[in-house]
Amino acid sequence: MVVAAKRGGEVSYAACMVLATQRADVNGTVRRHLGARKTSFAPMDEATGLTGMEYGGITPLGLPEGWPVLVDEAVDAEAEVVVGSGVRRSKLLVPGKLLADLPDAAVLALTR
Repeated sequence: MVVAAKRGGEVSYAACMVLATQRADVNGTVRRHLGARKTSFAPMDEATGLTGMEYGGITPLGLPEGWPVLVDEAVDAEAEVVVGSGVRRSKLLVPGKLLADLPDAAVLALTR
């Protein structure tokens, strides 16, 4: 998911990777890690416009330079996870560790 973080009139973006069966603590852990006053899911048009990817297919691979990729510990521990490929009609099967090794990635306890 793409998160918009707001502080002092500025907006920054990050990707959060959690297992499909979990919920990210966007208003707690994610907000504090990003140093934001307020965080929310980025609107669809912003997320697709900024990433150049289709809604429902946004992947942490190939995000704009400098975007943090926040990876939940459970994702990092999985042998394989399914992520978007940039388009809705396909997905990628990758090792969970691959996501934790992306540039600007941080492994955190993101779920409540």
